[in-house]
Amino acid sequence: MLPTYFLSHGGGPWPWIEGPMRSMFDALERSLKDIFAVQVPQLPKAVLVVSGHWEEPRFTVSSGPMPGMVYDYYGFPEHTYHIKYPAPGSPVLARHVAGMMAAAGIDCRSDPERGFDHGTFSLMQAMRPQADIPVVQLSLKQGYDPAEHIAAGHAIAALREEGVLIIGSGLSWHNLRMRGPAAADPSSRFDAWLEQALVDPTMRETQLLNWAAAPGARLSHPSEDHLIPLMVAVGAAKGSAATRVYHQTDLFGSITASSYRFD
Repeated sequence: MLPTYFLSHGGGPWPWIEGPMRSMFDALERSLKDIFAVQVPQLPKAVLVVSGHWEEPRFTVSSGPMPGMVYDYYGFPEHTYHIKYPAPGSPVLARHVAGMMAAAGIDCRSDPERGFDHGTFSLMQAMRPQADIPVVQLSLKQGYDPAEHIAAGHAIAALREEGVLIIGSGLSWHNLRMRGPAAADPSSRFDAWLEQALVDPTMRETQLLNWAAAPGARLSHPSEDHLIPLMVAVGAAKGSAATRVYHQTDLFGSITASSYRFD
Protein backbone atom coordinates (compact mmCIF):
# COMPACT_ATOMS: atom_id res chain seq x y z
CA MET A 1 0.00 0.00 0.00
CA LEU A 2 1.34 3.40 -0.95
CA PRO A 3 1.59 6.27 1.54
CA THR A 4 -0.20 9.58 1.18
CA TYR A 5 1.51 12.95 1.45
CA PHE A 6 0.93 16.55 2.39
CA LEU A 7 3.69 18.45 0.60
CA SER A 8 4.85 22.00 0.29
CA HIS A 9 5.07 22.90 -3.37
CA GLY A 10 7.26 25.96 -2.81
CA GLY A 11 6.94 29.38 -4.40
CA GLY A 12 5.77 29.68 -7.99
CA PRO A 13 7.90 27.95 -10.66
CA TRP A 14 10.98 27.71 -8.43
CA PRO A 15 12.51 24.56 -10.04
CA TRP A 16 13.01 26.54 -13.25
CA ILE A 17 14.69 29.54 -11.57
CA GLU A 18 18.39 29.90 -10.73
CA GLY A 19 19.93 31.95 -7.95
CA PRO A 20 18.68 32.83 -4.45
CA MET A 21 15.05 31.98 -5.21
CA ARG A 22 16.00 28.43 -6.18
CA SER A 23 18.52 27.90 -3.38
CA MET A 24 15.94 28.94 -0.77
CA PHE A 25 14.13 25.70 -1.62
CA ASP A 26 17.18 23.42 -1.43
CA ALA A 27 15.86 21.54 1.62
CA LEU A 28 12.44 21.18 0.03
CA GLU A 29 13.97 19.93 -3.21
CA ARG A 30 15.99 17.27 -1.38
CA SER A 31 12.86 16.09 0.43
CA LEU A 32 10.87 15.87 -2.80
CA LYS A 33 13.61 13.94 -4.59
CA ASP A 34 13.72 11.46 -1.70
CA ILE A 35 10.11 10.45 -2.20
CA PHE A 36 10.72 8.25 -5.23
CA ALA A 37 14.39 7.63 -4.50
CA VAL A 38 13.98 6.42 -0.91
CA GLN A 39 10.48 6.55 0.57
CA VAL A 40 8.21 4.88 -1.98
CA PRO A 41 9.23 1.25 -2.64
CA GLN A 42 8.04 1.24 -6.25
CA LEU A 43 7.00 3.84 -8.76
CA PRO A 44 3.26 4.45 -8.63
CA LYS A 45 1.02 3.74 -11.59
CA ALA A 46 -0.23 7.32 -11.35
CA VAL A 47 -0.22 10.35 -9.06
CA LEU A 48 -3.34 12.14 -7.86
CA VAL A 49 -2.60 15.70 -6.71
CA VAL A 50 -5.04 17.75 -4.67
CA SER A 51 -3.76 21.23 -5.40
CA GLY A 52 -4.29 24.32 -3.28
CA HIS A 53 -4.39 26.26 -6.54
CA TRP A 54 -7.61 24.78 -7.89
CA GLU A 55 -11.03 25.14 -6.36
CA GLU A 56 -14.48 24.63 -7.84
CA PRO A 57 -18.10 24.85 -6.64
CA ARG A 58 -17.98 21.04 -6.41
CA PHE A 59 -15.13 18.57 -6.45
CA THR A 60 -13.69 18.28 -9.95
CA VAL A 61 -11.14 15.90 -11.42
CA SER A 62 -8.94 16.68 -14.41
CA SER A 63 -9.66 14.15 -17.16
CA GLY A 64 -7.65 15.23 -20.20
CA PRO A 65 -5.16 12.76 -21.69
CA MET A 66 -2.42 15.40 -22.14
CA PRO A 67 -2.98 18.28 -19.72
CA GLY A 68 -1.64 21.71 -20.58
CA MET A 69 -0.14 24.26 -18.19
CA VAL A 70 -1.80 26.84 -15.94
CA TYR A 71 0.67 29.65 -15.18
CA ASP A 72 -1.05 30.79 -12.00
CA TYR A 73 1.60 33.20 -10.73
CA TYR A 74 2.89 36.65 -11.57
CA GLY A 75 6.10 38.63 -11.45
CA PHE A 76 8.42 35.79 -12.47
CA PRO A 77 10.92 35.72 -15.38
CA GLU A 78 9.42 35.48 -18.85
CA HIS A 79 10.77 32.00 -19.50
CA THR A 80 8.69 30.60 -16.62
CA TYR A 81 5.53 31.32 -18.64
CA HIS A 82 6.69 28.87 -21.31
CA ILE A 83 7.86 25.94 -19.20
CA LYS A 84 6.28 22.53 -19.65
CA TYR A 85 5.74 19.53 -17.42
CA PRO A 86 4.71 17.07 -20.14
CA ALA A 87 3.38 14.20 -18.02
CA PRO A 88 0.29 12.48 -19.40
CA GLY A 89 -3.05 12.63 -17.69
CA SER A 90 -5.28 9.60 -17.20
CA PRO A 91 -8.92 9.74 -18.28
CA VAL A 92 -9.33 6.22 -16.88
CA LEU A 93 -8.13 7.25 -13.42
CA ALA A 94 -10.23 10.42 -13.58
CA ARG A 95 -13.38 8.37 -14.24
CA HIS A 96 -12.42 6.00 -11.43
CA VAL A 97 -11.93 8.85 -8.95
CA ALA A 98 -15.26 10.43 -9.90
CA GLY A 99 -16.93 7.03 -9.51
CA MET A 100 -15.41 6.46 -6.08
CA MET A 101 -16.58 9.87 -4.96
CA ALA A 102 -20.08 9.25 -6.33
CA ALA A 103 -20.24 5.89 -4.55
CA ALA A 104 -19.56 7.76 -1.30
CA GLY A 105 -22.34 10.23 -2.03
CA ILE A 106 -19.98 13.04 -3.03
CA ASP A 107 -20.73 15.03 -6.17
CA CYS A 108 -17.71 15.10 -8.46
CA ARG A 109 -17.49 16.31 -12.05
CA SER A 110 -14.77 15.94 -14.67
CA ASP A 111 -12.90 18.69 -16.50
CA PRO A 112 -11.10 17.56 -19.67
CA GLU A 113 -9.59 21.03 -20.21
CA ARG A 114 -7.90 21.60 -16.87
CA GLY A 115 -4.10 21.78 -17.05
CA PHE A 116 -1.43 21.41 -14.40
CA ASP A 117 -1.17 24.41 -12.06
CA HIS A 118 2.00 25.16 -10.16
CA GLY A 119 0.71 23.32 -7.12
CA THR A 120 1.25 20.24 -9.26
CA PHE A 121 3.98 20.92 -11.79
CA SER A 122 6.48 22.54 -9.39
CA LEU A 123 6.58 19.65 -6.96
CA MET A 124 6.35 17.01 -9.72
CA GLN A 125 9.28 18.59 -11.55
CA ALA A 126 11.39 18.10 -8.43
CA MET A 127 10.00 14.62 -7.70
CA ARG A 128 9.96 13.18 -11.21
CA PRO A 129 11.57 15.41 -13.86
CA GLN A 130 11.20 12.58 -16.38
CA ALA A 131 7.45 13.37 -16.41
CA ASP A 132 6.72 9.73 -17.25
CA ILE A 133 4.04 8.99 -14.62
CA PRO A 134 0.40 9.92 -15.35
CA VAL A 135 -0.81 12.80 -13.19
CA VAL A 136 -4.40 13.72 -12.40
CA GLN A 137 -5.55 16.68 -10.32
CA LEU A 138 -8.47 16.82 -7.89
CA SER A 139 -9.81 20.25 -7.02
CA LEU A 140 -10.75 21.66 -3.66
CA LYS A 141 -14.43 22.40 -3.08
CA GLN A 142 -15.33 26.01 -2.49
CA GLY A 143 -16.08 26.78 1.14
CA TYR A 144 -13.05 24.78 2.35
CA ASP A 145 -15.13 22.63 4.72
CA PRO A 146 -12.56 20.38 6.44
CA ALA A 147 -15.11 17.61 7.00
CA GLU A 148 -16.04 17.48 3.33
CA HIS A 149 -12.41 17.21 2.29
CA ILE A 150 -11.62 14.52 4.87
CA ALA A 151 -14.64 12.61 3.55
CA ALA A 152 -13.30 12.97 0.01
CA GLY A 153 -10.06 11.41 1.24
CA HIS A 154 -11.99 8.53 2.77
CA ALA A 155 -13.76 7.99 -0.56
CA ILE A 156 -10.55 7.61 -2.55
CA ALA A 157 -8.44 5.82 0.07
CA ALA A 158 -8.54 2.52 -1.86
CA LEU A 159 -6.42 4.12 -4.59
CA ARG A 160 -3.44 3.51 -2.30
CA GLU A 161 -3.89 -0.23 -2.78
CA GLU A 162 -4.18 0.27 -6.55
CA GLY A 163 -0.77 1.87 -6.99
CA VAL A 164 -1.91 5.51 -7.05
CA LEU A 165 0.06 8.02 -4.98
CA ILE A 166 -2.19 10.63 -3.33
CA ILE A 167 -0.60 14.02 -2.66
CA GLY A 168 -2.13 17.03 -0.93
CA SER A 169 -0.15 19.97 -2.32
CA GLY A 170 -0.09 23.20 -0.37
CA LEU A 171 2.04 24.72 2.38
CA SER A 172 1.81 24.61 6.16
CA TRP A 173 2.19 28.42 6.13
CA HIS A 174 0.53 30.60 3.51
CA ASN A 175 0.26 34.27 4.37
CA LEU A 176 1.75 36.19 1.46
CA ARG A 177 1.31 39.51 3.26
CA MET A 178 3.35 38.51 6.29
CA ARG A 179 7.04 37.94 5.70
CA GLY A 180 10.14 38.62 7.74
CA PRO A 181 10.48 38.57 11.54
CA ALA A 182 6.73 39.02 12.12
CA ALA A 183 6.09 35.59 10.60
CA ALA A 184 8.55 33.69 12.78
CA ASP A 185 6.42 33.24 15.90
CA PRO A 186 3.01 32.43 14.37
CA SER A 187 4.47 30.07 11.78
CA SER A 188 6.49 28.26 14.45
CA ARG A 189 3.53 27.94 16.81
CA PHE A 190 1.17 26.69 14.12
CA ASP A 191 3.76 24.26 12.79
CA ALA A 192 4.28 22.83 16.28
CA TRP A 193 0.53 22.42 16.73
CA LEU A 194 0.22 20.75 13.35
CA GLU A 195 2.88 18.16 14.17
CA GLN A 196 1.18 17.38 17.49
CA ALA A 197 -2.21 17.12 15.79
CA LEU A 198 -0.98 14.70 13.14
CA VAL A 199 0.97 12.32 15.41
CA ASP A 200 -2.05 10.55 16.95
CA PRO A 201 -4.15 8.99 14.18
CA THR A 202 -7.05 8.38 16.57
CA MET A 203 -7.48 12.11 17.22
CA ARG A 204 -6.04 13.54 14.00
CA GLU A 205 -9.25 14.15 12.08
CA THR A 206 -11.03 15.63 15.10
CA GLN A 207 -8.22 18.09 15.72
CA LEU A 208 -8.05 19.10 12.07
CA LEU A 209 -11.77 19.88 12.03
CA ASN A 210 -10.95 22.60 14.58
CA TRP A 211 -7.69 23.76 13.03
CA ALA A 212 -8.74 27.43 13.06
CA ALA A 213 -8.55 27.47 16.87
CA ALA A 214 -4.91 26.38 16.84
CA PRO A 215 -2.10 28.76 17.90
CA GLY A 216 -1.20 31.09 15.05
CA ALA A 217 -3.78 29.47 12.76
CA ARG A 218 -5.35 32.48 11.09
CA LEU A 219 -2.05 34.32 10.82
CA SER A 220 -0.64 31.23 9.12
CA HIS A 221 -3.68 30.77 6.87
CA PRO A 222 -5.81 33.90 6.36
CA SER A 223 -7.35 31.78 3.61
CA GLU A 224 -6.97 28.04 4.07
CA ASP A 225 -6.59 27.04 0.43
CA HIS A 226 -3.04 25.77 1.05
CA LEU A 227 -4.02 23.82 4.19
CA ILE A 228 -7.17 22.06 2.98
CA PRO A 229 -5.27 19.62 0.69
CA LEU A 230 -3.96 18.15 3.96
CA MET A 231 -7.50 17.14 4.86
CA VAL A 232 -7.83 14.95 1.75
CA ALA A 233 -4.43 13.34 2.38
CA VAL A 234 -5.36 12.65 6.00
CA GLY A 235 -8.75 11.23 5.02
CA ALA A 236 -7.09 8.85 2.57
CA ALA A 237 -4.45 7.96 5.17
CA LYS A 238 -7.06 6.86 7.72
CA GLY A 239 -5.08 5.33 10.61
CA SER A 240 -1.64 5.56 9.03
CA ALA A 241 1.25 6.96 11.06
CA ALA A 242 2.53 10.45 10.29
CA THR A 243 6.18 11.24 9.60
CA ARG A 244 7.58 14.71 8.98
CA VAL A 245 9.64 14.52 5.80
CA TYR A 246 10.53 18.19 5.37
CA HIS A 247 11.08 20.90 7.97
CA GLN A 248 12.54 24.36 7.56
CA THR A 249 12.64 27.26 10.00
CA ASP A 250 14.13 29.90 7.72
CA LEU A 251 11.90 29.81 4.65
CA PHE A 252 11.85 33.34 3.23
CA GLY A 253 14.19 34.15 6.10
CA SER A 254 11.95 33.37 9.07
CA ILE A 255 9.02 31.06 8.25
CA THR A 256 8.66 27.55 9.65
CA ALA A 257 7.19 25.02 7.21
CA SER A 258 6.80 21.24 7.07
CA SER A 259 5.65 18.35 4.89
CA TYR A 260 4.30 14.97 6.01
CA ARG A 261 4.04 11.37 4.86
CA PHE A 262 1.28 9.05 6.14
CA ASP A 263 1.98 5.32 5.99
